[in-house]
This record gives sequence, C-alpha cells and structure tokens, in this order.
Amino acid sequence: MALLRIDQVDIAGKKLLIRVDYNVPLNGDIITDDLRIQASLPTLEYALSQKASLILCSHLGKAKGVPDPKYSLAPAAKRLSALLDREVRMAPDCLGAETRAMAAALKPGEILMLENLRFHPGETAGDMDFAKEVMSMADVYVNDAFGTAHRPHASMVAFPAVAKTCCAGFLLMKEWKFLGEAVESPARPFMAISGGAKVSSKLGVLNNLLSKVDAMLIGGAMANTFLAAQGYAVGKSLVEPELYDAARGILDAARQKKVGLYLPVDFIVSFDAGKPLDQMQPGGHFPYAGIPDEAVILDIGPITAALFAQVLAPAKTVVWNGPMGAFENQAFAQGSFTIAQILAGLGAVSIVGGGDTDVVVHKAGLADKMTFISTGGGASLEFLEGKELPAFAALKECKS
Repeated sequence: MALLRIDQVDIAGKKLLIRVDYNVPLNGDIITDDLRIQASLPTLEYALSQKASLILCSHLGKAKGVPDPKYSLAPAAKRLSALLDREVRMAPDCLGAETRAMAAALKPGEILMLENLRFHPGETAGDMDFAKEVMSMADVYVNDAFGTAHRPHASMVAFPAVAKTCCAGFLLMKEWKFLGEAVESPARPFMAISGGAKVSSKLGVLNNLLSKVDAMLIGGAMANTFLAAQGYAVGKSLVEPELYDAARGILDAARQKKVGLYLPVDFIVSFDAGKPLDQMQPGGHFPYAGIPDEAVILDIGPITAALFAQVLAPAKTVVWNGPMGAFENQAFAQGSFTIAQILAGLGAVSIVGGGDTDVVVHKAGLADKMTFISTGGGASLEFLEGKELPAFAALKECKS
C-alpha cells in the first residue's frame, strides 16, 4: 500500500496534528542550526494555504519522561514564528486541560506548538492512551519527522493508529523518494561512500548496498577495522576486533559480486593518543602498510582522496554516509571536505545521509550542491539497510 501525501488528503479548514522533527541543537535558548525547522516549511506552508489550523508536536534533546526546561520547544516555536512571519503559540504541555483549550480555540491559519512529547513517558513507550489524548485535539495526523521514523514511539506508530485520517508530509515523502526509490532504481554507475567511526553501526548498510552498487568506498575509522582484519598494523587507532570476520566477509562478498571495494591507501595520523580530539595535532602522513605503533589514524590521506575521486568520476548516483575522518578537529577535516567537493562537482545524483555527514557538507559550504541531504541519522541508516521503518509501516496501515 502506498503512502498518502498531505496534498492527497482533504485538509481544508481542518485541524492537523503535525509531527515535525525540531530536535535542533541549542546553546542555552539559542538555536545554532535551524535546518530541520526550515525543512518542515513546505508542509506547513501548504497546510496553511488550505486554511487548516496546525498543532505541531516534536521532541527535543534527551528528556527522560519528565518536564525539563532546558529541553523546551519554546525556542523552536520562536524561530518558526520568524520563518513563517506569523505567531506560533506555545502550549504549556502536550496534554492537559489548558493545552486542549488552546487547541480547541485555534482558527484556520493559526499555529500551536505543543511542549516536548518526551516530557511524558508515554511517548517513548508507544503508549496508546497517551496517543489517544494527544490525537483527540485534531482531525488529521501528518507525519513529517523522518529523523525519528525508525523509533516505535507513540508519535510514530500510535498516533496514526488512533487518528481519523493520516498522511505523510512533503519532507517524509522526499526522504522516501531519495533513500528508497533512488537506491532501488538508481542511474548507474551507482556508488556508495561509507565512513564514520564503527563498522558495527554500518554493517547492515554495507551488506545491503553490496547487492545494489557498482562500487563502494570505505573511509573513516571504520576502515581501520578492514585493514586490521587483513593483518595490517593500525597503531593505536580505533578498531573493532570482534568484527574482523565480518569485515573479511564483506571483502569476500564484494569480490564474489564483482563490486569494486576501495579502502584508504594513506592516512593522516596523530601521536597524541589519549588526548581529547580538539587537542590532537597532526603527526604526519603515512601509507596503510606503514602506520607507526604509536600513531592514531584520524583522516584519509591525499593519495586516497585522489583515488576516490578517480573511482567516483563516472558515477551517476552516489550515496554518502559517514565522514572520512575526525572532521570535528579542523586538522583532520580535509579528507571529508574533499569528498564533499568531489560530489559537488560530479553532476551526479548525490544523496547525503544525515547526522555527521550533513554537518560536513554544511561546514564545507557545499550543501546547496548536493541533490538531497537526509534529515535523519539513525533513520537514514536503517532505511539504507533495507528495513521498513515503523513510521512508514504505521502510515501504510492507517485508516485514511
């Protein structure tokens, strides 16, 4: 069953409960990156054009089922108000008589932001009674929060189960299109770039994509495990010895499937093992077969960057998830920035996974050169593993 999109449902003049993803970074009460709020605007603006009244709900931060002022959504409401140039009222809670009264009083074109869903344990527990109480304020449920689509939380699975009508917002459908359809039927050659710290977090993605891609490039600290699994010394670098067999299995599977699998051939290292990342200094440039015992690998080297550029040159579709090094320290960011520059110049469909990869392309000033940047970190990983996310399953099953 296909998902219903918001513009395929009669929402004119109705009251919508829209699950957005406003889990934005804060410095005190100042939002330091409003990209997730901006990503929700097409859905909200369409709903407002239909004279709907909007009740927005989200989580923010690591609230543990009780109210915590530092995780209030009030800064998000303030920022959204500025972006839409209209008032966004802030509810005191997502439940309760005062919140229900504010929701009942909404007129067409008006917006109410509910307080953090995770101030109540019912959200993360997927509680049906919690869902019924929140959904009782609205006629239609709209999910536009891909970043939590992999969580079986109440706002992902229970809200649509109790809603009279439910559908997906434009952002959710965009994620579905690029991470789903583009990966299933890509323009070829289709290539994947995988990085980040651990093989364990990407094992499912690597195995799933191996059956779909024409080439795979692996960087970041996860490449250390592949090198160590083949007997190469990696000094004091991060590795996962328990996954050596899995790494060798992926290398064998790539050979059997005739998929080109490319690992780094040189690295930028530090000799400051044990120091915080921001205090580590570059300690030199070494080939993969000559990493000193005291070295920590923190970025791919220039020869690897040139190799990866050559491999990627003919690509028509590229999926990139995970940085090539410890980009948080400017001294070890060049490899990741170079990959961003390569993708920006390809003219291919470039799909960037969320999380750290999103941060890299924005730091490199190249976000507008990418075809699509996912708003989900864990959600995009699970989608690329080929899993059906709970939020999508729930929307397919709802009564619309």
